[in-house]
Amino acid sequence: TSNKNWNSSQIFQLSLSIPSRVPLESITLPDTADTPDRLHIFGLSMSPSLEPSAGSLSPQLSVRSTQFSTRWENVDGQRAQAVSVTLANILPGSYATSSNASIDSQYEISVSGEGVFTVVPGLVYRLVPTDQTRVDVFVLNNNIGTGNATVTIKDGSGNIVGTSSGWPIVPLRTEWTADADVLTTHETPTWWNQAKYGIFIHWGIYSVPAWGPPGSYAEWYNWDLHNPPNASSPTWVHHLDTYGKDIVYDDFIANFTASTWDPKAWLDLFTDAGAKYFVIVTKHHDGYGLFDTKNTTHRSSVYLNPYRDFVKELMETAKADYPDLHRGTYYSLPEWFNPYFFKYGFGSWPGGLAHNAFNASELEPYTGMLNISDYIEDLQYPQMLSLALDYGTEIMWCDIGGPNKTLEFAAQFYNTAIQNGYQVTMNDRCGAVPDFDTPEYATFGSLSTRRWETSEGMDPFSYGLNTATNASEYKNGTTIIQTLVDVVSKNGNYLLDIGPTAEGDIIGPMADNLLDAGKWLNYAGGCVYATDYWYQASQDPTGSFRFLTTPKTFCVIAFNKPSSGQVTVDAGGVVLPIQKGDRVTLLGPSSENGQQSLEWDMDGSGVLTIMVSQDEVDRVDYAWAFQVTYSGVEGNLISDRV
Repeated sequence: TSNKNWNSSQIFQLSLSIPSRVPLESITLPDTADTPDRLHIFGLSMSPSLEPSAGSLSPQLSVRSTQFSTRWENVDGQRAQAVSVTLANILPGSYATSSNASIDSQYEISVSGEGVFTVVPGLVYRLVPTDQTRVDVFVLNNNIGTGNATVTIKDGSGNIVGTSSGWPIVPLRTEWTADADVLTTHETPTWWNQAKYGIFIHWGIYSVPAWGPPGSYAEWYNWDLHNPPNASSPTWVHHLDTYGKDIVYDDFIANFTASTWDPKAWLDLFTDAGAKYFVIVTKHHDGYGLFDTKNTTHRSSVYLNPYRDFVKELMETAKADYPDLHRGTYYSLPEWFNPYFFKYGFGSWPGGLAHNAFNASELEPYTGMLNISDYIEDLQYPQMLSLALDYGTEIMWCDIGGPNKTLEFAAQFYNTAIQNGYQVTMNDRCGAVPDFDTPEYATFGSLSTRRWETSEGMDPFSYGLNTATNASEYKNGTTIIQTLVDVVSKNGNYLLDIGPTAEGDIIGPMADNLLDAGKWLNYAGGCVYATDYWYQASQDPTGSFRFLTTPKTFCVIAFNKPSSGQVTVDAGGVVLPIQKGDRVTLLGPSSENGQQSLEWDMDGSGVLTIMVSQDEVDRVDYAWAFQVTYSGVEGNLISDRV
């Protein structure tokens, strides 16, 4: 959790029509004089569209992309491959409010080719001019098809309204090899894409001192104690004043008791908070593991105090009692002061025993270390394999990177998952072949079509518990929900961290604020979970609205509390995909009358006005999710049928 590459890509998209009768003479790009440290890349793609006649107006559909993915779902006992199809309505925006210019009933998308046939079609219920949507089509593939596939689009009456051919068939993998070109094709599974929200857990020896100066990571206590080992380090001063010169970091192991820890209480909290997965730190940079490290080292909670396998207890409890809560493991590839890492050392992870912070002539112990030959071969690689094979992690959440055997690990990780009928994923800190990116205490200013997940603590600066932080500084319900919605609207997931005490408790201010957010997700989660970003969403990160879609709904989420009996939504000149007959509701706590339909109006420029009573507004906290349910959305969704 340091020395990260803070570079990020901001991707802005715009779709517009250019009449062929008017020559295109120039394109003016934004002025970049004030941003010399940025690389600006402009790309242009053109899709021909006929100008429709008034008497035959209909959606002009274009298949923008068709990708045979590595994702799959069980359909009638067989692994059906997900094919992601991006469909666009390339009619000019001037037709957006015209009748018959949009898809406003169920359209069916199928994919076929040599050895390939559709078992669950993709369904599209709404597509307005200049907009596009992504949909999964599930196919069976006999794994011999190497030609091209054809996408077929049918309207609600079963009539073929369009086809698109020439899309390369890529069979669903049955085995992965330790080849970077192969492993790079692996993708985040559908469950991860739909989960949106997870809980991160930083818990270990550092939970005993549980301290760091403002703006620092408390879990870096051991490093900060030694760097520098003098009064210019606030951690060094704090340690001297609190514990004295004779206490070294490993002495804290005796105080890491987990005396009140209850894995079920943790999991109850995560579930009530609305999280769909968790990631527990199994080993941080101090090298102390919370799992059975076997003959790689005995520097773990199994062989040292408190002599328990915390990862096993948590994973087994989750699997047995919370089967819908997905399970992940954080693992630090390097260790600060492991002597066997010395030959691989770099930056803030040099390896080699630490010199006593108060007497440089003495080396501190590395308690539990065993004699091995090589750090990578004999410790890092077998520990990662154990988390995958013995503990059944679904997320390998590495940290730092550096020297590794990630290619060999990933192949075994993915093959084991296939053999056992589940799907897994790996982040971008394992040193190679990532499925998703991980900005830290940061978000993107615009949507990213590549999968990503931001992580940050309930604490404004730390992942591990920091007793120097005031309770009022922890993220509250408003911050949690608005950050989550913002991240999800840009195609990301949100991994929010807690730092338990050395006894295993999650302190009240953290738990209470998580539960506050969970109450909102309980009634408004339909505008978060299993949603997709809106292609035409406003790119203004300071705006007060966020937009999300599902096949049957469109969500407008307001961050500012509506007043004066109405809310006005201006998407920057882009017309919202709302048609006459659609039902608009404000998602809120249950009432005797249920969710009431709200009156709404949209003017010719696409500005939406929703009428909502102050009573309904006052019943909602943190953010106001207006859900638009499309008219005529009969039939099952893909997610309902697989």
